[in-house]
Amino acid sequence: MNADEKLARLREKYRNAKGGDAFNSESQRVADALFSNSEQRKFPYAGIPTLLDAPYRPQSSEADDFVDLDIALVGVPMDLGVTNRSGARFGPRAVRSLERIGPYNHVLKCLPMSERRVADVGDVPFRSRYSLEHSIEDIEAFYTRIAGAGVRPVSIGGDHSVTYPIMKALGRDRPLGMVHVDAHCDTGGEFEGAKFHHGGPFRHAVLDGVLDPERSVQIGIRGPTEFLWDFSYDAGMTVIHAEEFQSMGVEAVIAKALDVVGDGPVYVTIDVDGIDPAFTPGTGTPEVGGLTPREVQALLRGLKGLDVVGGDVVEVAPQYDATTNTVQVGAQMLFEVLCLVSLSRF
Repeated sequence: MNADEKLARLREKYRNAKGGDAFNSESQRVADALFSNSEQRKFPYAGIPTLLDAPYRPQSSEADDFVDLDIALVGVPMDLGVTNRSGARFGPRAVRSLERIGPYNHVLKCLPMSERRVADVGDVPFRSRYSLEHSIEDIEAFYTRIAGAGVRPVSIGGDHSVTYPIMKALGRDRPLGMVHVDAHCDTGGEFEGAKFHHGGPFRHAVLDGVLDPERSVQIGIRGPTEFLWDFSYDAGMTVIHAEEFQSMGVEAVIAKALDVVGDGPVYVTIDVDGIDPAFTPGTGTPEVGGLTPREVQALLRGLKGLDVVGGDVVEVAPQYDATTNTVQVGAQMLFEVLCLVSLSRF
């Protein structure tokens, strides 16, 4: 075909085509889900903001039973467990306000809002803004309702202490495996009379029997607090430091993670401080030398096929980031986790 013939073919095919007209089956599948006709779709900046632009289905009372949902998007606006800078309580609101995340993952060929029944069910209802202990109980109670309904949660925190009560709810019948991206192992003990804090959720989860340390991999670890993480090694967790990630490469880290977590239920948890503060400065305990967003995306996408029963993104503290980069990255990682859950075995 010469240049004139090619141009004539393109003109014939595309001159009168609308933006939502597609010419292969995968593109057409996505376009059919997003366009109300061949050229109109929802304005990304209009309407009431929700997590990842999902339908809003608040579950404000015990009478609400998450009926007809596969996946619940949940906000956990609680940061009473931080050791440095507070502010992650504003993470869910900031992520809700962000437009244009998803709805299609071109690598995983995933369109979660169309392939699963997904809704933003609102925030965990807390009794008190002052009590960390009560907040931990409230989170466990809310996620126990979600798990009891057979629904899988994908959450935005909040500080990392929120993951412990989520795991208590999801790992009640069978211990979870874990893929954990973070600068810190978060397996520390009691500090200054406080049992619950964002530096120790996974020690508690292991000791409560809801997290299997032999099926847990912690990725991106670095910084000056290595001496606090003896529990991870003693319990049998696999720890991959940021420097090791660099030398191993993404594909080798993916292979290691898949080997560690195996075939059982897996929880994916991402602290945005696992990513270098050049990309995510808006967090409570930034650590230089972290992963890039693209590396974490590649890692998460490599987990396709695991039985991911839930996941979260935590420690987004938007007030420390005037550029909104942290919220952008955090929301994108939330979408990646949603896709993994959507592709899991229901």
